[in-house]
Amino acid sequence: MYTQSVQALIDELGKLPGIGPKSAQRVAFHLLKIDQTEALRLAEAITAARMNSTWCRTCFNISDTESCEICIDPKRDQSMICVVEEPKDIVAIEKTREYDGLYHVLQGSLNPIDGVGPDQIRVKELVTRLSNESIKEVILCTNPNLEGEATAMYISRLLSATGISVTRIASGLPVGGDLEYADELTLGRALEGRRPI
Repeated sequence: MYTQSVQALIDELGKLPGIGPKSAQRVAFHLLKIDQTEALRLAEAITAARMNSTWCRTCFNISDTESCEICIDPKRDQSMICVVEEPKDIVAIEKTREYDGLYHVLQGSLNPIDGVGPDQIRVKELVTRLSNESIKEVILCTNPNLEGEATAMYISRLLSATGISVTRIASGLPVGGDLEYADELTLGRALEGRRPI
């Protein structure tokens, strides 16, 4: 129906999360309509982000260097680690201005149906990190859905013998929702009202 190159563009756009066939088609035709310079800037931005981005060696956040800006910031509270599923969750929490500690990005959550167990996310690295650092509190800030709750419970049990205070963000976020879509006030109150588990 479309030329081979246009169909390839639609197919690649359709692989992006949240982009269905119709949206992929709309985006593809938008890209074909815009000025070639603008399209090249987009292509260069994608290439640069992919080539220059790496995982922070400490917390596994996205970084342009070996260690991310949060991990090397001496003003951050070094006694607290907030455990999140994805780097985008850090952005949501930082917007609240309620938290000034460190982070640990799991890069996913437990999901046995999809074959995601503890070895497929960064749990082992968290445990190693806790044995090497003087952490007093771990805040489990996983999404309030089935996978996020299972991940929080697993980590809580894993850390129960360490003597480190393990807390979970309070309710206030809708069950089944994602942190990135929560407004700052709701997420801020959830952080303030975290509780032991």
